[in-house]
Amino acid sequence: MNVLLVFAHPERASFVGALLDTAQRALTAAGHNVVVSDLYADGFEAAAGAADFANRANPDYLNIGAEQAHAAEHAAFAPVLQREMERVAAADLVIFLFPMWWFSVPAILKGWIDRVFAYGVAYDFERTWNHGVYRGKRAMLAFTTGAPAAVFEPDGRSGDLERVLWPLHGGVLALCGFDVLRPFTAWAVPWIQAQGREQVLAAWSRRLHDLDRETPLFFHPLEDFGEDRRLKPDVEPGTPAQHRGPRKHLD
Repeated sequence: MNVLLVFAHPERASFVGALLDTAQRALTAAGHNVVVSDLYADGFEAAAGAADFANRANPDYLNIGAEQAHAAEHAAFAPVLQREMERVAAADLVIFLFPMWWFSVPAILKGWIDRVFAYGVAYDFERTWNHGVYRGKRAMLAFTTGAPAAVFEPDGRSGDLERVLWPLHGGVLALCGFDVLRPFTAWAVPWIQAQGREQVLAAWSRRLHDLDRETPLFFHPLEDFGEDRRLKPDVEPGTPAQHRGPRKHLD
């Protein structure tokens, strides 16, 4: 199996770095081919812009989506983006390793998503969700938090973790066609002692040995939705995002 590890932490000696080291050892020992994209070490630029494209469809007005579509058709992405796109295309499994910052990923990783999962490459209007480009590939998140697990329970102060992760799980990975695996969360890393950290790394190593046998998370296929792009009346909502209860903030 070809595995791409996308590492997004400014400090290589961090606990996220230890998760990366553990993943490299465990996956290599299991006979997998492992490639690492170390975004900070590579100086990956977070902001999408004109430099993403070797030539432009419209040099006078920058429309990122239109330029991505043009670059996908004409092999006109900047070399650093083409390299990352080829790494994703070659991977059977992509693991994102990062610290959770402000309920999301570091800016450098968000920029990698914006620039590498480009329109015409990772998705288009005809190729999303269960019809997505990356059907048959697996992806997962592995991240650290500064808070304990109780904070992210359904009634916890920060809210239900599965809803916090929906923009990544659903809005990025599943939308692009990946089979999304349950995340690995290293809870409250700044507050646990060395023994606790070793236990987390041991659990991570065990988890890596079983990834090929895991059942992916459920996402509604496009066929579950009607012409109004809402779940058909006879389809029971089955994800953290779709429900038929009252809204609390928008209604």
